[in-house]
Amino acid sequence: MKILVISDNHGDRQIVCDLMTHYDGEVDGFFHCGDSEFDSNDPLVSKMHIVRGNMDHAAFAEDEISKIDGKTILLTHGHLHGVNSGLLTLELFARSKEADIVLFGHTHQLGVTQDQGILFVNPGSISLPRGQYAYIGGTYAIVSSRNNKLVVQYYDRKFNAVDELRFSF
Repeated sequence: MKILVISDNHGDRQIVCDLMTHYDGEVDGFFHCGDSEFDSNDPLVSKMHIVRGNMDHAAFAEDEISKIDGKTILLTHGHLHGVNSGLLTLELFARSKEADIVLFGHTHQLGVTQDQGILFVNPGSISLPRGQYAYIGGTYAIVSSRNNKLVVQYYDRKFNAVDELRFSF
């Protein structure tokens, strides 16, 4: 399994096009955690898993469940689960969906943690980053499974891996 996770591009369509072109055929799926500000009829939408963020007006689902290589992936924006105040509400929701991996955005701050067998990944904002890693200028993540381990690698907008932001679970 190898998936690309992006969030909070806030209308910056070009970066999404660039990522899709760069990783075409290299990943098993493109997952967008919301606040794309795309119209539902945008051709890019049909090429990715996408949910509605608090700034989206399109008729995207609030959350989506996918299965890849035996892993159940929950995709959500996070604003309806209070992620600005912590992950407890999101974790309870993820458990109710029997998720192995939770992909979310909203905070514009990258982060990854594993709690009791569930991997939580926030790719950060690709266009309007905040927090400790805002200096990178926008991030996305690639989640892959290798040798029964999940690996999360963060990248900058120029497709460069950020060496200190590689995590194995």
